Amino acid sequence: MNHEEWTDLQERADVTVDGHDLEVAYRELGDPSNPPVVFLHGIPTWSFLWRDVADAVAEDHHVVVPDLLGYGNSSKRDGFDRSIRAQEAMLRELADALDLRRPLTIVAHDIGGGVALRYASHEPDAVDRLVLSNVVCYDSWPVEFISNLGLPSTAEADRAEIESKLDFAFGEGLHGDADDHREFVDGMKAPWLSEDGQVSLARCAVATNTNHTMELEYGAITADVTCLWGADDVLQPLSYAERLVEDVTGDGEIVELDDAYHWVVEDRTDRYYTELKQCLS
Repeated sequence: MNHEEWTDLQERADVTVDGHDLEVAYRELGDPSNPPVVFLHGIPTWSFLWRDVADAVAEDHHVVVPDLLGYGNSSKRDGFDRSIRAQEAMLRELADALDLRRPLTIVAHDIGGGVALRYASHEPDAVDRLVLSNVVCYDSWPVEFISNLGLPSTAEADRAEIESKLDFAFGEGLHGDADDHREFVDGMKAPWLSEDGQVSLARCAVATNTNHTMELEYGAITADVTCLWGADDVLQPLSYAERLVEDVTGDGEIVELDDAYHWVVEDRTDRYYTELKQCLS
């Protein structure tokens, strides 16, 4: 499935965050009577990240895959917070709007993991399982590439320059040959290559705030935690997964996926899905 086909299958929900009326694009799959699983992406990706996983999980679960605010096909206009604090509020609003059964299972990557950790810490009864893949936590972030994208100049840069930077981030960040993952690279770039997308990219990047994961009480997380982690990632190294499973109150385990960098879902899709299904069984 390419990114245009994924977009055509998305629905829209209205949320209010910090007094701003915003729209969340999402896909909903599976039987609502089945256990709920929410997939959260990171930066600078969007829900298309989960295209080869979500449909298969929906065979036995009620799956919801949103675009975070400012990402993908969700609201990208200027003038609202895109931090993981705001995304946590979005998740709460979306779960209410869709009447999702609690407790939730949340599968998350990158800053989506920061959102999931905040939600599970603040509302421990609302989440019973976290599957976390190369997520931001503690002081593991932001990284230099994202911080540089957060400069005001990003919003006004030449489009070819932005595309080149994204090609580097997505193409060079893969474990294999980027030409074998062209659908992934093209799909990840697409939302950022419009005028409002380019501005939103700068706003999303500058919203990466270490304090929002440093302030958490990780011991308040009672959900079972599986760190399904790309072992070769230099951006979010395995040492942070080890710290997480030690600090949470719920059961914790680490599953290392070798031959995988930060884009672990794309690097090792089949193995990722196999391990995820085992976590959800």
